[in-house]
Amino acid sequence: MANTMQFDLVSPERRLASLEAREVRLPASEGEMTTMPDHAPVIATLRPGVVTVTGADGGTSSFAVTGGFAEITPEGASVLAERAYPATAENRSAIEAVLAEARKQAESAEPEHKDAAQLIVDDLAQLVGDMA
Repeated sequence: MANTMQFDLVSPERRLASLEAREVRLPASEGEMTTMPDHAPVIATLRPGVVTVTGADGGTSSFAVTGGFAEITPEGASVLAERAYPATAENRSAIEAVLAEARKQAESAEPEHKDAAQLIVDDLAQLVGDMA
């Protein structure tokens, strides 16, 4: 079993990340998902939330995504995001705008979708809080 896998994150505008990773945590539409080297092949739909990557050196990187898809193979994970923002101070206002939109959607969500909508808000709020 390999210790690392390839991780790529792209949005329509550009490639945001390409690195060797030990694990990738994804906000899959069916629930949180962690992928590691030698993972079974999967294609997952992503909901808005936070992608967290643990690099080969043990450091972590976080990205806010507004949705998209993830292709997972034994060799790596590729995320094709609708929009994505690295969790950096420069991107704080963009991530806060995504959070504000998520809050609006959570407030107007049907009762059966309230929990899922609130999870998105909680994930993004935690990311913004971690950036402080």
